Amino acid sequence: MYRVFEALDELVTTVEQAYGVPMTSNCMVPRNEVLALLDDIRNALPVEVDDAQDVLDKQDEILRGAEERADEMIVEAEDQAQRLVSDAHNESESMLGEAQQRATMLVATAEDDANTLVDRAREEADTTVDRARRESERLIADGNESYERSVAEGREEQQRLVSEAEVTRRADEEAHRIVETAHTESNRLRTECDEYVDSKLGEFEETLTSVLRTVSSDRSALRHGAGASGRATHADGYARYDRERAERPERPDRADRADRARRPRSN
Repeated sequence: MYRVFEALDELVTTVEQAYGVPMTSNCMVPRNEVLALLDDIRNALPVEVDDAQDVLDKQDEILRGAEERADEMIVEAEDQAQRLVSDAHNESESMLGEAQQRATMLVATAEDDANTLVDRAREEADTTVDRARRESERLIADGNESYERSVAEGREEQQRLVSEAEVTRRADEEAHRIVETAHTESNRLRTECDEYVDSKLGEFEETLTSVLRTVSSDRSALRHGAGASGRATHADGYARYDRERAERPERPDRADRADRARRPRSN
């Protein structure tokens, strides 16, 4: 490449030193020297210039080849994209089917758990109602027995007081008071018994309502993709009921209360 610039410099020097033609801007140069310099320039041009000329000559052919290759690459890319979309669609269908199957299994399991909870709640309800009924019958029997005993003792006391002339009036009043107290105590015992049974049934009704509401909420949550939480809430409800029953203070025996009511009051 250096020879090219050197030959060009010599050619310029030759032209500048050539004899000019009068009345014109032309000059006379030695032909052989100029041709030799031009041959040197041609021979000294690098091979890349020839390659560049070949590229220019084959420009259209190269462009057509590049366009064809680009079209082939686009077709291949579109085919690959379609395959990827098809694979993704098939995979999503498979995942959706598995999800639906799992959701169906979860709903079935939740329904089984709900039925188990309802059956258990019914058994607990029957047990509680039966226990409350027996307790009510026992309390009523104790009240009746206490009432009868109070009435009998009142009558005995009345007869004893009547036999004494000096306390006839007081005995009559005391006997009436004892009988009225026995009636009042019996009525109060029956009322407390009814209130106790009613309160226990009300508490159990609230427990059943909470269980059914929890079951309904869990089923709704499962249908929307959430987890179930009713089992712990139902267990907490039973634990709270048993704890309240254990902590409830023991009621005094009604026979003792009736006996205290029969004792004569100090004047």
